[in-house]
Amino acid sequence: MVLERIHLTIIQEVAREGSLTAAAARLHLTQPALSHAIRKLEAQLGVEIWRREGRSLQPTQAGEWLLAVANRLLPQFTHAEDRLRQFATGERGKLRIGMECHPCYQWLLKIVAPYLDLWPEVDVDVRQKFQFGGIGALFGHEIDMLVTPDPLFKPGLRFTPVFDYEQVLAVGPEHRLREAEYVLPGELAGEVLITYPVPAERLDIYTQFLLPAGISPRQHKPIETTDIMLLMVAHGRGVAALPRWLVEEYAPRFRLHPVRLGHGGVAKQIFLGMRETDADVGYMRAFVEMAAASQTVA
Repeated sequence: MVLERIHLTIIQEVAREGSLTAAAARLHLTQPALSHAIRKLEAQLGVEIWRREGRSLQPTQAGEWLLAVANRLLPQFTHAEDRLRQFATGERGKLRIGMECHPCYQWLLKIVAPYLDLWPEVDVDVRQKFQFGGIGALFGHEIDMLVTPDPLFKPGLRFTPVFDYEQVLAVGPEHRLREAEYVLPGELAGEVLITYPVPAERLDIYTQFLLPAGISPRQHKPIETTDIMLLMVAHGRGVAALPRWLVEEYAPRFRLHPVRLGHGGVAKQIFLGMRETDADVGYMRAFVEMAAASQTVA
């Protein structure tokens, strides 16, 4: 015999109403149907659950125990169903975001703060350990959304461009290029290039600017922290390729100057990637919309 939810509901309603007639009405059953269900349950369990006292039913010792179980479990069933409904309609959940864009963390914070206010039942977790392994993390359900400037379009994934930006060269206040309108690849041959700790083949300053011209910097120095990188640039220890919006935001604090990379500049986009099966989840769709709207702010 396997106890089912309906059995616990019957026990709870009979105890609450004290009579088969009232309990049957609450359960939208006829009294004979409810009586049959109780007799069948007792037969299957091999123990009496109710004893009749006058016109009312009183639980036996076994009935009291089952009633306690029902009172404990039925609210949990209801709670679980409510939670699943909220998940299904996108009202509640946990949005796990993976980062494949070091400087995007500052941009992301500007979206997460108002998002948490608008979606109080949704938690946000930002995971930077997925740098350059985000596609596998999406397919493996380790993250729900990927922030990346370099989407890899694969079946089952959807990437939405949410932010356009320009990659520029950040130079310090005393640098010889600080007043230049733009910089050419050859002018960086004698420079120390400071970047995030990312392979050169994944860096736009190499793939879209230096390597096509056959140029390498004098030294490539990886630094993980944005603030330290900008301090190094501000103190003349090198130059860095970063989004224009980031350089302009930090410019007053670090006395930085953004210089265009080449005549036409290097244009980039930030994409948000997710599994296609999650594309209609309300709280995820809302995050993408807020991220796209942030372009007008940044």
